[in-house]
Amino acid sequence: MPRYKFRCHTCDDVFEIDRPMARASEPANCPQGHAETLKLLSTVALTGRAGATGPSAPAGGCCGGACGC
Repeated sequence: MPRYKFRCHTCDDVFEIDRPMARASEPANCPQGHAETLKLLSTVALTGRAGATGPSAPAGGCCGGACGC
């Protein structure tokens, strides 16, 4: 289940909530009881090449060789 990070506008507390992706856009209350929160953008870093059998092909796009940079 995905974990979403929020910040409270009132106390600046940062907290995380596990919920299904179908409920990702629902508001969340601060653990301190405040209702005004902001969903933070988070990133996920995946490393390794699970299932890769050989060298990867160029991806193309800017700086992938196709734009000439």
